[in-house]
Amino acid sequence: MVRDFSINILGLSKGVHHFDYHLDDHFFNNYGREVIQKGSFDAKVTLDKRDSFIEAQFELKGFAELICDRSLDPFEHPITILKKMVFKYGDEEKEISDEIAVISPTRDKLELGQFMYEFILLEIPMKKLHPKFKNEEPADEEGSIVYSSSSSQEESDGDDDEPIDPRWEALKKLK
Repeated sequence: MVRDFSINILGLSKGVHHFDYHLDDHFFNNYGREVIQKGSFDAKVTLDKRDSFIEAQFELKGFAELICDRSLDPFEHPITILKKMVFKYGDEEKEISDEIAVISPTRDKLELGQFMYEFILLEIPMKKLHPKFKNEEPADEEGSIVYSSSSSQEESDGDDDEPIDPRWEALKKLK
């Protein structure tokens, strides 16, 4: 857990609170560099603390430096994120959904860094292509399957010069 992104929620008064962060390479070093090695984001987090829950609004804007899958050139991928999380007070801490988590009423800190890191990771495309390849037509991948609407099996059953296995010939007579 990184202290820079922990909010003391026990000492936080009821109402709306604003927090601003700058996420850079140091942030990605602490949370993981498997997908993103470098990046720069400005993050604004608004916490609305109420009696039975805390609503967190995340606004992240910046870029992640990615490596192109085709050319291996690094490039900056722009990302803008608007997410909302609700932290409800309950007996057992657990995540109910992507947007709702249950936290203990005695919990003293809320770690926002892990949530921001996960939001950024979810915006990284599966296929990372440099912007210079954006206007190119996608080439047919080798080994791709092509489906046809014509009944090629029926056409091949006709007058082929290849000898047919006698076992298949016997089965054709059952039709």
